[in-house]
Amino acid sequence: MKLRFATALETLPPYPLQDLPAIKREMRARGEDLIDLGAGDADLPPPPAAVEALKRAVDDPANSRYAFQLGLPAYREEIARYMEERFGVTVDPFEETALLVGSKDAVYHLPIVLLDPGDVVIMPDPGYASYFGGTHMAGGAAYQVPLRPENDFLIRPEDIPADVARAAKLIYLNYPNNPTAAEASREYLGEMVAFCRDNSIVLCYDNAYAEMAFDGYVPPSILEIDGAREVAIELHSMSKTYNMTGWRTGWAVGRRELIGALVRVKTFSDTGVPFTIQHAATAALRSREEWLPGNLEIFRRRRDAAIEGLQAAGYDIEAPRSTMYLWVPVPGGADSAGYARRLLTEQAVAVVPGIALGQGGEGFVRLALTLSEERIREAAERMGRVT
Repeated sequence: MKLRFATALETLPPYPLQDLPAIKREMRARGEDLIDLGAGDADLPPPPAAVEALKRAVDDPANSRYAFQLGLPAYREEIARYMEERFGVTVDPFEETALLVGSKDAVYHLPIVLLDPGDVVIMPDPGYASYFGGTHMAGGAAYQVPLRPENDFLIRPEDIPADVARAAKLIYLNYPNNPTAAEASREYLGEMVAFCRDNSIVLCYDNAYAEMAFDGYVPPSILEIDGAREVAIELHSMSKTYNMTGWRTGWAVGRRELIGALVRVKTFSDTGVPFTIQHAATAALRSREEWLPGNLEIFRRRRDAAIEGLQAAGYDIEAPRSTMYLWVPVPGGADSAGYARRLLTEQAVAVVPGIALGQGGEGFVRLALTLSEERIREAAERMGRVT
């Protein structure tokens, strides 16, 4: 029998860089000294409080039961406390909060919640691949806005044609931004909230890097902006901030009708974040004030080591104030895929070519600050040999 797949699946492009793990494995098997600055998956441990809470939770048989979408009330209450203390934003822990299997969970499922076939979703280019993947599989049409230096790597209302705005149901914004490390001012966010209100567009604010900021920069919540409660849903993740990428949990907060619709869809796709992980995440959030500054200082030092090394190697780059990434211009305007391949094959340094994150990423590569300062400095030195 010949298998007949859905047209949406047949036309879904490959997930960016899905072949890289095999290439890296082969290089390591050959004994090559690979420096992998590709995936945003830090080598650092989670908070000790999270690890200890997980150990205790595993010993309780009650935590092996289905969590369902309600989950652990204490986790929800800790999320609400965090939103209040960090942003001054009050959310109902039960009606305006959804527990997620990582924020990717909501990124992928929101198009199912909102779209009819042919509806438009506005998204950044380059950007997180799941913005496009979820839209495509839900039958939506992606309108991708290039993020370029000349527009400060922002999606601006004037970049969106009137007919696109009328057809759009959803827009993804992500600041601090992956991959460009760009920031968004409160004034800009106010403009985008007004744009979404005027055009009846849901604003999904992907705030996964809300805590990964340096040099006095404090990223806001979209829910701090006047009018945002009417149109916005905001996503948070335990992955990057707490070095818990594999633990898969986060949350969404926002307008209760949006949260309720997302939870309704999720009841058909999962049975909740495991209780054990929820106990660990609760403990991590409670330890935030004591633990987080030291973790951020490690990333700041790594950023500084990378910037110093790259500048010494001749790269034109300034230090960003947020995320775990550097968005590095390709020397001489070479294509990003070819340049990344040369780095990998000639110098055993793995980075993400900008083109893998969208056409708008051409001319750049992304470095993740996921290894020690020493290894990052070595990578920068090697990169100086490929021009």
